[in-house]
Amino acid sequence: MTLRPKLRRRRRTKIIATIGPASSTPEVLARLFQAGADVFRLNFSHGSHDDHAARIAMIRDLEQRLDRPIGILADVQGPKLRVGRFGGWRVHLQTGHSFRLDLNPTPGDALRVNLPHPEIIEAASLGATLLLDDGKLRLRVTRKLPDGLETEIVVGGPLSDRKGVNVPDVVLPIPALTVKDREDLAFALEHGVDYIGLSFVQRPEDVAETKDIAAGRAWIMTKMEKPQALENLDAILALSDAVMVARGDLGVELPPEEVPLAQKRIVRAARQLGKPVVVATQMLESMITAPAPTRAEASDVATAVFDGADAVMLSAETAAGQYPFEAVNIMDRIIARVEQDTGWRAIIEASRPAPEHATADAIAAAARQIAHTISARAIVAFTSSGSTGLRIARERPDCPVIGLTPSEATARRLAVVWGVHAVVGTEVHSMTDAVAKATRTAQQEGFASAGEDIVVAAGVPFGQSGTTNALRVAVVK
Repeated sequence: MTLRPKLRRRRRTKIIATIGPASSTPEVLARLFQAGADVFRLNFSHGSHDDHAARIAMIRDLEQRLDRPIGILADVQGPKLRVGRFGGWRVHLQTGHSFRLDLNPTPGDALRVNLPHPEIIEAASLGATLLLDDGKLRLRVTRKLPDGLETEIVVGGPLSDRKGVNVPDVVLPIPALTVKDREDLAFALEHGVDYIGLSFVQRPEDVAETKDIAAGRAWIMTKMEKPQALENLDAILALSDAVMVARGDLGVELPPEEVPLAQKRIVRAARQLGKPVVVATQMLESMITAPAPTRAEASDVATAVFDGADAVMLSAETAAGQYPFEAVNIMDRIIARVEQDTGWRAIIEASRPAPEHATADAIAAAARQIAHTISARAIVAFTSSGSTGLRIARERPDCPVIGLTPSEATARRLAVVWGVHAVVGTEVHSMTDAVAKATRTAQQEGFASAGEDIVVAAGVPFGQSGTTNALRVAVVK
């Protein structure tokens, strides 16, 4: 049989690359995908709808030319809490002095500034902490006023117009979706993106609202960036389709020593549920201006791989950096090298969650065990909605997983899932057809040769989501 030229990754952990001014041409996109990007992220904090529409069109054109499904993540901005403006653009806050945040729109000075968010003033309590400018300045509330907050400057420094405000101690009565987010969400869904990155999540209700709007048209990838979300982790994960460890904002609102532990906790909880989990922010930050990462950054990527994350993400490195291709290339190399290590496999085996008491989980666990015992070349998962692919990926098998689906949307969504090589194919109607198609696909895609074994997992009757109940061993002809 003649093999079609197919792009096959040499690693299981996926790569998400953010698209921006440095990477918004067909040529650069093609290079990034060839270098290892599996999913492209559109950051709706920047750029117009016309910009994003052009990028989506380029990605879909690349997908068609390469005959490989590519995932698109639309990351909506969420509420941005900021102080107002100063009379001289910039002031210096002295540690130990008092500083007032109020509703008065008059330009501020070293004694006060406008805080155009009455919700913060209402919700803050005495002793609450307010962080300004990505946590560089720290205030403590000492008195509540009808129209403001008196604070003590715990950590001072320079403060300029429109710098951000974080309130780590308080659940704010602010919805995760702003008016802008709703417009961006409608645009993204209309243009067929595969995942919605949901910011500023504090409660399960934030996820539920967005899921209702999406109505199955995209997976909801909840960004864990608020301490309040960690307090509701299990309930939020239960509603989410995927989750992102958004270490940027999380690192502002949590003490630095808590962030690595939070990352491990989120990854572990997501893996337990079989939900894709992404580790993001500052992974190769120095490569915005340098052609190679620091040793610490390489170790950071490796740690996420050892933890069993489904994907790692590049932000400004590929969106605005000077070396977008090199960033994806080195991340691909780091992941591939870690996954060749015997210690990595031992850790993945030891951290595998126990199967849930369900037929689909039993089939997935058996598929992994059988594939390991007979040294199968691949597990072929017939998956309409993606659930069978997710269940088998949860087992972290030591052979590749081919996610065979009649749905182009499902194939694209599986682009973020650990170890899954998604293929779009026609529907099958019997187990005999499924085995024949599975062996043919495994050979065409370059995973198995004649005489080699594969494992086939499917649901009978075919075409019904969530019916994974059948398992076969097949020999490629």
